[in-house]
Amino acid sequence: MPQFTRIMKYALPAALAAVVAAPIVAQMPAGQPGAADKARVTAGTYVVDAGHAQIGWRLNHMGFNDTLGLIGGETGTLTLDPANPAASKVSISIPVAKLVSADAGLTAHLMKPAGANGKADFFGANPAPATFESTSVAVGADGTSAKVAGNLTLNGATKPVTVDVTFVGAGKNPMKGVETVGFHGTATIKRSDFGLGYAVPVVGDDVSLTISIAFEKKA
Repeated sequence: MPQFTRIMKYALPAALAAVVAAPIVAQMPAGQPGAADKARVTAGTYVVDAGHAQIGWRLNHMGFNDTLGLIGGETGTLTLDPANPAASKVSISIPVAKLVSADAGLTAHLMKPAGANGKADFFGANPAPATFESTSVAVGADGTSAKVAGNLTLNGATKPVTVDVTFVGAGKNPMKGVETVGFHGTATIKRSDFGLGYAVPVVGDDVSLTISIAFEKKA
């Protein structure tokens, strides 16, 4: 009987999960629903799929190696017309408070409250979200890449930043039944431009950003 009890303890939940998941799995397409096909993109306003949006950051540590980190959960909108992609507009809010690194001590230092002098080394406690507002879109000759210029507001400072963007794919998300488009992007900023220059130049000033965001079309 104890052996039977142990089997039922683990086997029954697994069996129930399989029964629940079976209809969902059956509806999944045979291949990937998204493809790098511009013809699949339709005009309209899209919102960030916050569960599939992330910005990776990277900077050099004392000339020895690179420090890596991530910010997830971005929100915002994209206005897109494939007939006139240069008129596209994007507005993104970046939850700096969710920033993490691979080291808990470093992550804590980045959010360490201001000291007796009233200044924090980096963001301080409960930092406000950063924002990026596009000002222009220059589409590449290939039609699938673009330079998106805009204003980045971070840590109370606003500076112009250009993001090199590549179209990844478009299609209908079978889990949600909504049209989805996705892009990758890269950019480089100087942290000292945003009041985050602690330990420069011992620790690198240039921060490389790697961006991956999916957008879902509003009904």
